[in-house]
This record gives sequence, C-alpha cells and structure tokens, in this order.
Amino acid sequence: MSRKLRYLFALLAVLVLVLSACKSAAPTEEAAVTEPDAAETDAAETEPEPEPEEAPSGRCAPMSADEVDVIKIGVPLPMSAPGAVAGGLAMQYAINIAVDEINAAGGVLGKPIQPIFYDTQSLPERGTAAMEYLITQECVVAVVGEYHSSAGVAENEVAHKYHIPTVFAETWNDDITGAQYEETFRIAPASSMVAAADVNYISNLEGIEFVVIVTENTDYGLPAAEQTKEALAEIGIESEIYSADKGVADYSAIITRIQGGPTPDIVMTLITGEDSYNFENQAIEAGLMPTEDTICMANQVAVQPAFWDAVPGGNYCLFRKVGLTPAAANDVTRAFAEKYKQRFNIFPESYALEAYDAMRIMALAIENAGSLDPDAIIDALEATDVDLAQGHYYFPYGKNNPVPEGEPEWMWHQWPDPAVLFLQYYEEGQSSDDAAVVYPEAYQTHGTFLIKFGETP
Repeated sequence: MSRKLRYLFALLAVLVLVLSACKSAAPTEEAAVTEPDAAETDAAETEPEPEPEEAPSGRCAPMSADEVDVIKIGVPLPMSAPGAVAGGLAMQYAINIAVDEINAAGGVLGKPIQPIFYDTQSLPERGTAAMEYLITQECVVAVVGEYHSSAGVAENEVAHKYHIPTVFAETWNDDITGAQYEETFRIAPASSMVAAADVNYISNLEGIEFVVIVTENTDYGLPAAEQTKEALAEIGIESEIYSADKGVADYSAIITRIQGGPTPDIVMTLITGEDSYNFENQAIEAGLMPTEDTICMANQVAVQPAFWDAVPGGNYCLFRKVGLTPAAANDVTRAFAEKYKQRFNIFPESYALEAYDAMRIMALAIENAGSLDPDAIIDALEATDVDLAQGHYYFPYGKNNPVPEGEPEWMWHQWPDPAVLFLQYYEEGQSSDDAAVVYPEAYQTHGTFLIKFGETP
C-alpha cells in the first residue's frame, strides 16, 4: 500500500472518531433528566411542593333538598381582631336563635338548616377566602351575614362569581347593592342613606359650621366620609376628614392635628367596632370632646355596655342607632329580644336584629322556592313580603322591576326602610335602653335635638 493510501485511511479513521464523539455528546431527552442528590431528596420529602395555580373547583351546592340531610347556609362574620368582635359575636348569637326557631318549626323543605360560620376579621382577603371556602368546600346553598363593608365588598364578588344568593346584614357600602348583582340583597342601610340621616340630624342643631370626620381606611370608612362631607357641603357646613388604618391603637397624632386647627363644632367618629373606642377615649382624655364647644358623635357600637369600660368619660356623647328602640318593637322583636337578653342583657343592637332577620328571610325564600336552585331562591327573595324583627321587609327593585331613572343604583335589592336614629347619653354608665332619643323628632324622648354638655334633661 502506497504512503498516500495509508495517509487517507488514517484520516478517515480520525474523522470517524470525531463524528462518534460529537454524536455521543448531543443530549437526548432521557439524558437531560438528572437524579437529585441526597440533600435534594431529603428536602423534597420534608418540604411540600407549591400547589399549581388552577381554576377553582366551583360551587358544589346541591340543587335539591332530596340530595342532603341538612341544608347549609354560610355565615361570614368578624369574630377576631381587627374586626368588630362584639358585633360579630352578637350576630352569631342572633343567627343561632333564628336557626333554632326555624329547625324547631320543621326546618326548610323538611330538612334542618345548619349555619357554617367563618371568621373574616373585617379583612377583604379573609372575606374572599371565606366565600371560596363556604361555596366550594362546605357546599352552602346561600350566604347571610357580614358586619364590615371591607369584607362584604370582597364577598359580593365571590357570591356573584358562583351565583350564590346572599343577604348582607350589616354592610353599608353603596357598591354592594350598587353593583346590581342578581345574587345580592341587603337589609342594612346603604352608606348614602346613613349620610343623609347624619346630615338631616345635624341640620337641626344650632350653630354648626365646622365638622371633623374621623374615619378608617376601608371600603366603608373612606366612601362614607366622602359622602358625609359632600352632604354637609350641600347645607353650607364645612368639614375635614382625618383617616387612620384599621386596627391602629394610637390616635394621638390625629388628635394633635385636630386640636391644632379650628375648633370643631362636632367630631364624628366613622371608625368601626372596638377601634372606635380607642379613638373616642383618647380624644376625651385629650380634652377634644365632648365640651361646651364640641359635640362628641361616637360610633354606633357605643350602644354596647362595653362602651363605658373602654370610654369611661363618654357621657354626653351622641351615637347613631340603626334599628328599633324598645318602644317601636313588634311581637317578633320582643320574642327575639327576650332570648337575646339571656346572653347580652340589653335590647338587641341593629346588627343583631339584622342578622336574625337575614337568616329568617333566606330560610323563607328557600322554602318558597321549593328547591335549592339559586335562580328559584333569588326569585323568592325578590318576592319577599314578611314582617320580622325590624319591621316589614320587601325589595322594591330587582330583575322584575329595575331601578328607575332618578333613583340611586344602590336601591337594587335594597330594603328601603331601615330606621336611623340618634341617641345621647346624659348619665355616666347609662344603659343605651335609657339613653335619650334625640332624632328623628317623632321619636324624641326628651323633647330636644341635643342635651347640652353638663346639663340634665
């Protein structure tokens, strides 16, 4: 063999080796998978893998009472801080009274009803979690309750998403019914109704020129403050809004700012729940209110006996009361109040009356619907015509009678007749049952719109 041929064979051999090496270096799918080392294996066994994001499983509520032994109704409420704990627990007790009465009378569609409670803490994210859990895990056929608008606004979206009939008991934000979802009903007043009542009352007081509004940064507090400010401006009264985050304990900075400005004729508290006690007590201790120059307008939870423990200087404070006075009670109110007083020893607050009535309204609607079909329940809710603890319930506007032009959008599925009163303490430690009713004039117990600071009626 010639030297040239030997050279060619050698060159070919080298090329074959190079090509073989290149081919074995190219990765395949199987080669790309590697086994974890021991440390990675231990970690995989002790740390759960993150759950993949996927669409919610959906509502699991039955469509017929024949499918279940009990009919579950979801009840989101604030039962721990920063929510209005006293309000949430009062509502829970009231709902349990309603459930006991309903079940003692034979239940609904021949089945007992079971309330499923969930603590929302007044927080939007907890409101969302509550509804997702109640609807997709507990398989509730309907929802009643809630105290805070901040949670209620979030809950409203989930109820609409899953088409779950819902009666809100104590959420005031206009948008809850203003969204005009067919699933949503409300028996509490809308914020605009309350703001109008506040301003109507203030318009009856002499010499009011400047009002300070102290509120919370929530879906209730900020809109309510703005609505009140606008309504006051319409009657020529100036106002200024101060806001704080929900759950704040120290209001000294806000109080100092208020005292550094013009002396207010009224300090109005729109902070909800027990947080309002903190502000009111600190404002009183700082000498801001109540005085001969400045009226104290406390939050509605001043109706509770706990007010005096938290705000011992709260004499002469006004407070709003949504709901009935004992004098306006009907037979249903009195029967409920007798049971309620076994636990709380006071005439039921508005949110307790609303919670009781909300459960009774929903149970009646399910019975009248004749099934657990949400559309049938919604139709039955729209046809509500019943006397309960707060009075005669009906919903003038809905699918079959849309809100007409000239009426606010929030009148959709809104009970139009909640009572809004103002009461005033005039003795230290006084029971709210004995406080003076100062507004409306037709309900006045002492013939005056205001008991002046330091005076006795």
